[in-house]
Amino acid sequence: MSTPLAPSQGNLRFRQEVADFWQFLQQPDLRRLPGRRTGSGLSSDWWPGLPFGRLFAWACVLWALNFVALGPIAVIAANSGGAAHRIDPAAIPWLTAILWAPLIEEMLFRYGLRRPGQVLWVCPAMLPPLLWGAQGWTLAWVGMVIVLACLPLRRGRIKRTGWKMEWRRYYRWRFPWVYHLSALVFAGVHLSNFRLTDSAYWMLPLLVLPQWSAGLVVGWMRVRRGIGAAMLLHGMFNAGPVLLIFLIMRWTT
Repeated sequence: MSTPLAPSQGNLRFRQEVADFWQFLQQPDLRRLPGRRTGSGLSSDWWPGLPFGRLFAWACVLWALNFVALGPIAVIAANSGGAAHRIDPAAIPWLTAILWAPLIEEMLFRYGLRRPGQVLWVCPAMLPPLLWGAQGWTLAWVGMVIVLACLPLRRGRIKRTGWKMEWRRYYRWRFPWVYHLSALVFAGVHLSNFRLTDSAYWMLPLLVLPQWSAGLVVGWMRVRRGIGAAMLLHGMFNAGPVLLIFLIMRWTT
């Protein structure tokens, strides 16, 4: 059994957060980190409530994991199976990678981890922005979805009685499956980044190992610190490869 994170512990050190993440992978639960508000209000979910340095430390963990280990495996799998990345290195979509994708993908794949009652309408509502990209009408659409999703939270803690309590207990029981499934689906969607020719089916998961690992970490961040922190970490994670490609293009031209 996992040990509860008591608020009296205060803010955790980074190594304690890493230990909590490792434990979370094995036994996912819906607790927040010490120092986070336990209510269901807007501020507890959307305000990151952690310093930039802590977010940067987690981004460094993801960059190190993917640049050193998982990224090379994905490259080898792509070269072996003839898969080619659709993104042109000479035309990197900066705003899409750093701002739009974190907003849309977090609302689609991880917002519902703490808001399972809103999944049935929030997830379908985020599909048009995902498919059509950043345009005038999709920006307005996303803004409307976020406002509607936040309306139940405007008065603070959500009261759950009767069948809602039973549903919440059932969801807590099934949450480990939901968490890991969300990371797998998030990774699987990123197969669309590749032109797949003769790639064997068993090699396809190797192509999206970086996204899978990022989904696990950002999912933990979403549950423990809120959707705002998850979006920021997602954007920082995407910024690393984009900046690296930009620097390489500058040095080689």
